[in-house]
Amino acid sequence: MNLFETIHTTEHEQVVFCHNKEAGLKGIIAIHNTTLGPALGGLRMWPYATEQEALDDVLRLSRGMTYKAAVAGLNLGGGKSVLIGDPRQDKSEALFRSFGRFIDSMNGRYITAEDVGIDVNDMEYVFQETDNCVGVHQVHGGSGDPSPFTAFGTLQGIRASLSHKFNNEEVGDYSYAVQGVGHVGFELVKLLRNEGAKVFVTDINEEAVQAAVDLGCEAVALDEIYDVDADVFCPTALGAIVNEQTIPRFKFKVVCGAANNQLATEECGDELERRGILYAPDYAVNAGGLMNVSIEFEGYNRERAKRMMRTIYYNVSKIFQIAERDGISSWKAADRMAEERIATIGKLKLPFMGRSHRFPGRERGHN
Repeated sequence: MNLFETIHTTEHEQVVFCHNKEAGLKGIIAIHNTTLGPALGGLRMWPYATEQEALDDVLRLSRGMTYKAAVAGLNLGGGKSVLIGDPRQDKSEALFRSFGRFIDSMNGRYITAEDVGIDVNDMEYVFQETDNCVGVHQVHGGSGDPSPFTAFGTLQGIRASLSHKFNNEEVGDYSYAVQGVGHVGFELVKLLRNEGAKVFVTDINEEAVQAAVDLGCEAVALDEIYDVDADVFCPTALGAIVNEQTIPRFKFKVVCGAANNQLATEECGDELERRGILYAPDYAVNAGGLMNVSIEFEGYNRERAKRMMRTIYYNVSKIFQIAERDGISSWKAADRMAEERIATIGKLKLPFMGRSHRFPGRERGHN
């Protein structure tokens, strides 16, 4: 693989490989674009089969963060980081503190947060080495677990989708197939059930499924979720699950969920359009967690975060309007909306060159 040719193609600004043998650290930080501000994106820990697989993932995810921040109207760029390892057995204080030092050495160009395989306790160790992380525990002035906010934002996207498709945004009037009831998925299920909605669920974790069933959901097998006769499909786990094999099985009228990179290919987004299935672009729908942690820059306030997340309704609605106006698929309309904002703001200022961030009311302790 030609790394420079790859990042030229993906338009990344910077890729940093992080290694510390004593700490067991093998990590990658990717900064895609800093036109709108410093690159913000979560830290993911996953037992990647190969280093190439880890690199592909971090490049894909960091690019997605650029578009997510732009559509959300935030003054942030896109970045992401990954750690190669099993989150169930490879975590250690040394690992996260070592990684925190790499982040700190970037002088504010990259700000990290929680992602798959990482929790607030892991972020405590990162926080000991750098101010450039968000989503830390509330005792430090942070916002804590972003999952409830991502789920709340997803609900706003669902409302916008229902309004556009059915001219009725009453959540309880429709049925939902939720794929994945982890942190975000379970929070979404609770919100849907609070509205009185019929909800089907599936997950590899049987305990998580049972918890959802206890809330009144109906469980289905992992592969059967694509065949459920529900109005809305809510992917809230893996990416690339809207693909050539699954789309022909859909009876859904709307696809709107919190998972990243739901479309296996752009052509799959076009195929949904041809079949009359409304697709709410994932990075516009799942921006609630990003919006939530972004408020930490100015001093965290939970009520302000909730109000900010309501803008997801209007962002998703605007994407549908652009799609109709320009005669394009919704995924393309979302990209166009993001790219137009980056181009416009890019004319006003130079790309972000890096500076240390100071978060009001936060105290960083050391052991």
